[in-house]
Parts: sequence; structure tokens; C-alpha cells
Amino acid sequence: MDQEYERRLLRQINHQNVPEGHPSKSGYAACSPVTVKSGDRFIPTRAGSNWSINFHYANENCWSPNQNQRAKDASTDTGKDAVAYAALLRNELLGAGIETVPDPHTDDRRHTILTQDTHSLFRYTIHTKRVPFDNEISPYSLSPLSNKSHKLLRSPRKPARKISKIPFKVLDAPELQDDFYLNLVDWSAGNLLSVGLGACVYLWSACTSQVTRLCDLSVDGDSVTSVCWNERGSLVAVGTHKGFVQIWDAAGGRKLTSLEGHSARVGALAWNGEQLSSGSRDRVILQRDVRTPPPVERRLQGHRQEVCGLKWSPDHQHLASGGNDNKLLVWNSSSLLPVQQYSDHLAAVKAIAWSPHQHGLLASGGGTADRCLRFWNTLTGQALQSTDTGSQVCNLAWSKHANELVSTHGYSQNQILVWKYPSLTQVAKLTGHSYRVLYLAVSPDGEAIVTGAGDETLRFWNVFSKTRCTKESKSVLNLFTRIR
Repeated sequence: MDQEYERRLLRQINHQNVPEGHPSKSGYAACSPVTVKSGDRFIPTRAGSNWSINFHYANENCWSPNQNQRAKDASTDTGKDAVAYAALLRNELLGAGIETVPDPHTDDRRHTILTQDTHSLFRYTIHTKRVPFDNEISPYSLSPLSNKSHKLLRSPRKPARKISKIPFKVLDAPELQDDFYLNLVDWSAGNLLSVGLGACVYLWSACTSQVTRLCDLSVDGDSVTSVCWNERGSLVAVGTHKGFVQIWDAAGGRKLTSLEGHSARVGALAWNGEQLSSGSRDRVILQRDVRTPPPVERRLQGHRQEVCGLKWSPDHQHLASGGNDNKLLVWNSSSLLPVQQYSDHLAAVKAIAWSPHQHGLLASGGGTADRCLRFWNTLTGQALQSTDTGSQVCNLAWSKHANELVSTHGYSQNQILVWKYPSLTQVAKLTGHSYRVLYLAVSPDGEAIVTGAGDETLRFWNVFSKTRCTKESKSVLNLFTRIR
């Protein structure tokens, strides 16, 4: 046995056998301080440990993925009541000192429960000063709860979001094609819904529920493959199977012009002021000004397969395009080559949406082999985060008032999901379509959406709230809030 270890062991035994008030024979144990030397083994000191609290904090920091998922799904009133009740128990039994009900949707939920000091399960030194819980009860109080718990119960709670799981209107849409690469539904600023059914385009008024037929391409042996309103809601662009792009005056019901240039069907359209971008199966994106003669155009060539998604950014400076080559490209208004290229998706990229709340934030969704929602910072070219939705992502749209977005899905669940960003928690899950939910459009007021599927129905849902997000940026460095 090591002589130093034997000497320390005998010294500890002699110190324990000496009665209180009687000095030892050598006077060493009573007079000289005990020197602590670091060795090759450490024995934790349990005298200053509160085991119930320490084990509680250890469990909080080691949640399983299933427990985290259950916490994220606690969006109902029962779930929120359970969170408040758990916080109340922690205050009364463990002295956690929680004053506000933690939000189960936030990613930093654990940090609102933990105190500022880091709690460890084992301690190697005795803490002489214990931090009080500050849960003293006033002698004049008739309640057995502590002051912290009273603050917890009085803390304001956000009202629960109520999203109806049933559509408020269902319309028949005969001959609505079940084709992933087409875009046959769009909602105008004038509250008119345009739908491409077979060879015809129909307009449905959300105010009067009146249906009118805008055009019929069967005379030319053609069919509708895409529709898109301009920002004012006065003109609607119609892409055809033969590669034409027709511009129609909705109010007058007459065709203004027919643009050529594509050699295959036009499945994607996007307006940018008076400019119209069109993507085709011929892998080319054409940008044309409808006020100029047809020969004036810009040809953007970057995709190797069919272009199935086009969206302009809210500041009208960048165009995002998705293709069947699993690529997501970003173009500016001057270059003929993409300024950014993202290749993380494993399937066709049709679902594209720019955030109206954060400058440069782009969301995209992949097809059946990918099933992921991905978010990109186009200002730096970095990938932000992603989540597996479990099914084919067909469409994406952001809320105009809150930092939320809706996604529609195909194989195999045919569902509609509402997400909160950036936590990426599901706010609602809507079902009802029996086929892939291939088409999506948002109402002008930003409150309702319409979805279309191969089951030849259009369903209208109230998913977004009109109240503006309270966490909107008010920084003086934000140039967009200072423009008058």
C-alpha cells in the first residue's frame, strides 16, 4: 500500500475516534489544518447536495427525442395546462422559482426552467453558502403557495390557436389534372380564383361565388398547364402544353397576346411587375416584358431537366427556380447565370417560397425521394435548417402576418401542414384530400388558403391569423421599416 495513502487513512481514523472537546495526543488533528492533495481518484462530497433537485435537473437535460417531440406537439389547451401544472409542482416541491409558464413550442424550453447556475449531479466541494429558493410565504397570506407560484399563476397566457380541421368550402373541379409538374390554381389580388381544368381556364369569384369561363384551348388542340395572376390582379398568364404563354385580360375576358419561345409545355409562371418569367420542360426559363414586342427576352439556362417551380423574391431582385434535376437555383435581375445553386434535395424541387418577414430567407421542398423542407439564407448562400416531413412536398406558402408557413403533400399522406418558423413545430395537420395535394394558393387577405388535388376538388381552409406577429423586428438598422 502507498505510504502516503496509508498515512492519510490513519489520520482520518484517528480524527474520527477523538471525542469532541479532547485534543489528540499529538495535537496535530486539532491544531494543524488538513491539507488536501489531489490524487488519482476523487470521492464526491454528498453533504452539500440536494439529490431530489439534482436528479430533476439531470432528467431535464437528457430528454429523449420522443419526449422532445411530445413537448413540441403540446399545442392544445390540455397540453398547456399540463405544462403550467408541472411548473407549479417544480416551484412548490423543488424550489425552481419559475414565474412564467414556459412555451412548449420554443426550442429553449429547458433554459426557462433552469436557474442561472449550472447544476451538477455530483459535487466535489461543499458549498458553504446555499442559495435560498426565495419562496417564502407571507404570514398574512391565506394561500399555501409561494410568491413565485402566485406570479406563475398570474402570468398572462397566450390564447390557443384554433384552426378548423374541416374546410369551410369545397368546390368540384372536374378534369383537374393529377400532375406534379403543373401549377393550375392561383388567387388574385381582386379575390378571383383561376383554375385550369383540361383545356379551359375558369374564374371563380370569392365574393359572389360566380363562375365564368375565361378561355378554351381545345379549338387549337392545346391544354392548360399553368396559370398565374399579376400583382394587380388584372392580367392572368396561361401556360399551355404546346409551349405558348397567353396573356388574358380578366375583366374584359379577351386575350391580349400569345408569347412563343418554348418548345415544350410551360409548367411554371411568375410575374415580377410587368415582366413575366416562364419555365418549361425544355429546361429554359424565359423572361419577357409584356409591354414590349415578343422578340425581346432573356434566356436563363441552368437546369438539366424540366423547370417546375418559379418564385420572385418580395424585393423583386432575385428569382428562385426549382427543377426535376433536384436543383434549386437563384438568379438576379441582370445575370444570365445563376448566382447561387443548392443541390441538397434528393428529388424534384417544385415547392418554393420566399419569406415576407426575413430578407433573403428562402424555403424549398423536395419530392417523393426527398420529403424534406429546407431553408436557405440567400444573402450568405448558407443552408439554415431542414426537417423531414414524411411525404412528398408539393407546395409552400408563407403567412403574410405571422412567421408561419403552410405545406401541401402528396405520397403518401396527402396532408396539409402548418409550421411555425424557426422552431419548425407543427401548428396544425389538415386532411381530407384523397389524392396528392398538388395545388395551393393564398387568399388576398392572407387568412385562407385553397388546395387542389387529383380527386378533382378544391378545398378552402382558414389556417392563418390576421393578427400581425408581435416579434416583428423594429431595429433601426432595418432599412425597410424606415422608408416613407
